[in-house]
Amino acid sequence: MPHDLDTVDLAVIIPCYNEEVAIGRVVADFRRALPSARIHVYDNASTDRTAQVAERAGATVGHEPFPGKGNVMRRMFSDVDADVYVLVDGDDTYCAADAPAMVRTLLDNQLDMVNGARVTDVRQAYRFGHRFGNRLLTGLVQVIFGKQFEDMLSGYRVFSRRFVKSFPATSSGFEIETELTVHALELRMKTAEVATRYKERPEGSCSKLNTVGDGLRILRMIGLLVKEERPLAFFSTVFAVLALLSIGLSVPIVLEWLHTGLVPRFPTAILSVGIMVVAVLSLVCGLILDTVTHSRREIKRLAYLEIPAPRWPAEVAAARTGGGSAAVARRAPDPEPAALPAARVALS
Repeated sequence: MPHDLDTVDLAVIIPCYNEEVAIGRVVADFRRALPSARIHVYDNASTDRTAQVAERAGATVGHEPFPGKGNVMRRMFSDVDADVYVLVDGDDTYCAADAPAMVRTLLDNQLDMVNGARVTDVRQAYRFGHRFGNRLLTGLVQVIFGKQFEDMLSGYRVFSRRFVKSFPATSSGFEIETELTVHALELRMKTAEVATRYKERPEGSCSKLNTVGDGLRILRMIGLLVKEERPLAFFSTVFAVLALLSIGLSVPIVLEWLHTGLVPRFPTAILSVGIMVVAVLSLVCGLILDTVTHSRREIKRLAYLEIPAPRWPAEVAAARTGGGSAAVARRAPDPEPAALPAARVALS
């Protein structure tokens, strides 16, 4: 019997910027791990020979002239058609041998996204600043949107077709991972998170992530997503802050008026009233936008449901459920990588 993944329409999509040193090895590793998959490398205006090396390694090379990971992912999601997508960075830090298990997890459970949570003992592979920032930003998203993921900023994921084709992709940079996570959480998609090995970059390759700059961009994206997806909570917070400020300014004026019958600080009184008016307007905006957001979410959900859920092809599904169990048992198994630490697998 052929390999069970050979009948699945798989695409490996790899965004790249100046990864000449690593991309050839990444393409070769994923060719071995997923022999039937189409491998697409998208060059994001690199100044080195990334595109030529990827093409020589056997990948289909695309180009995105606008710089930024969000821009190149938007291009990949619109250009590439498949039933299952494997997204991986082109820096050779993720283990290709984990991909078949991630794809099977998605198909076995009819999920829309499997997130690869990074596990490593190599300090240089996952620097303290990146690790701390990831925990901080992931924790913030967990508090606001839900606790489905422990590694929100992972660059190793598997998607269903309906996730990819329903994803609006408005980000331009590294904050795209935050947008991917919130998209899944807001539409209550079925997701899982599994452990995957994380390696040190090969010699001669350097990280494109700016810890402070990109961290601030991600923080800004979280704020924008809260405003877009949780407008009532966002504008209610604005209302509460402004209302407290207005009350704080007005209390001394009111007390003095009660004591003397005079309002000596008239400009402060006007300022207090003005701030309270803005506070009430913020609350009203939150109520109106909350209704609009519910309508937008329903429209996105309907567009998402127009595409069938991911599933095994009929002949493979029959074999995996017992009809061809003997044949499945006889097929050559995938090479088993070294055991990983246990990871939380959470189905929505």
